[in-house]
Amino acid sequence: MKNFNYIKIIGLHILIGFAVYSFEMLSKIYLLGIFVFYVNAIFKAKPSQKVLKVLMACSYVVGAEVFLRMTDGNLLYETSKYLVIIFCLIGIFSTRLKEPIPYLIYIVLLVPGILVAGFNITAETTIRTAIAFNLSGPVCLGIVAIFAYKQRIAYMDMHKVLLTMALPLVTTATYLFLFTPSIKDVLTGTGSNFAASGGFGPNQVSTVLGLGMFVFSIRFFMLSPSVFLKIINGSLLAIISYRGIITFSRGGIITALIMVFVFVYLYFMKVNTKAKFRISRTIFVFMGVALLIWLFSSIQTSGLIDKRYANQDALGREKQDVSTGRSDLVSFEIDEFLKNPVLGVGVGKIKELRQKSEGIEAASHNEMSRILSEHGLFGMTALIILLIAPLLVRLRNKSNIFFYSCYLFWFLTINHSSMRIAAPAFVYGLCLLDIQYKSTVKRKIKSNKSKRQSIPISH
Repeated sequence: MKNFNYIKIIGLHILIGFAVYSFEMLSKIYLLGIFVFYVNAIFKAKPSQKVLKVLMACSYVVGAEVFLRMTDGNLLYETSKYLVIIFCLIGIFSTRLKEPIPYLIYIVLLVPGILVAGFNITAETTIRTAIAFNLSGPVCLGIVAIFAYKQRIAYMDMHKVLLTMALPLVTTATYLFLFTPSIKDVLTGTGSNFAASGGFGPNQVSTVLGLGMFVFSIRFFMLSPSVFLKIINGSLLAIISYRGIITFSRGGIITALIMVFVFVYLYFMKVNTKAKFRISRTIFVFMGVALLIWLFSSIQTSGLIDKRYANQDALGREKQDVSTGRSDLVSFEIDEFLKNPVLGVGVGKIKELRQKSEGIEAASHNEMSRILSEHGLFGMTALIILLIAPLLVRLRNKSNIFFYSCYLFWFLTINHSSMRIAAPAFVYGLCLLDIQYKSTVKRKIKSNKSKRQSIPISH
């Protein structure tokens, strides 16, 4: 029965992809449905389930964000970040918080950059747009962190949160297959491919599909006790991985691979010898699936994807700059920080300054250099809080097996995609959760020693 429900919910999200592709106006109805469904679910939830429902609401929005953008479903470009903020604020005012002092300070540290931008307004500046575009991500992260800080959540509920995020990614992959059924028809070289990304930004598409790769990899290892479930989760992993790879945007895929490797390693180290043997067998199957996915992608792209990851152009010549020009943009932002070390240049001003001094209107997509240049020492302090606070939580409580994968996703993503989508903000919040485990085997304990928590091997 549980397997049937799983197949049913996957099937529903495949149908949503078909429906929106056929009638794009349904995308806005989809967004409205998400909002109504989860607001209702949060307010109806029992107090003990409130945290879970808020996390699931945010998780679904994060998974659906890029799909809604590529199908014009959002009312505003940053709608998904606003929804995550709204859901978390509901959670903040309806649940007990765990004194998230570091993140309250972090939010306050963002204010001076707004004031600097306001005092230095020019004819080219649209303050409201600049602030909304550049601060919606950092503010979203702060609100998520305040809500999630040390909140307790059951281990299996964490899997529910992750699956909730992956479901709309099944919809995204379905839409991509319908939008570009044959990658061979749209190959133009080894650069990021918009046509293979639903006509949208390849970087953002590969980032969220990378999250889907991570979630279905976890389910392949931990939640597929039967051959049937291994086939289902392995197939979903293969489909999402293939669509992510052929965007020709490397950041999201490489990040996903690092997340999976780190998680599997930590999982392997925590289980008993019998489980290690089972995981070892699964690793060989997993690597076989990964190899087949890559070979299929290589054949479909006539070998261009191999050249892309080897940092070569279509003729096989090595490209000089592996960062595709972003290193120069980052250097410019660091220089502006050194020129304005205390207050920075102001929110949204770095792009304007680059246009004036170099005639280039481009973003570095690096949140670390951007926050330094726009917020100065206040930004540096905010960044230090973001880097260190989760590690301090981890030192005191090592229960969160997903910690390092989520932390690395946030760190790597903000360095190649900035915070243009809500995913890094939300996944950062998952680092801060206190995951509770229940023993999978009931034992009679004759002594007065307490039971040791264990990670369930399979469900």
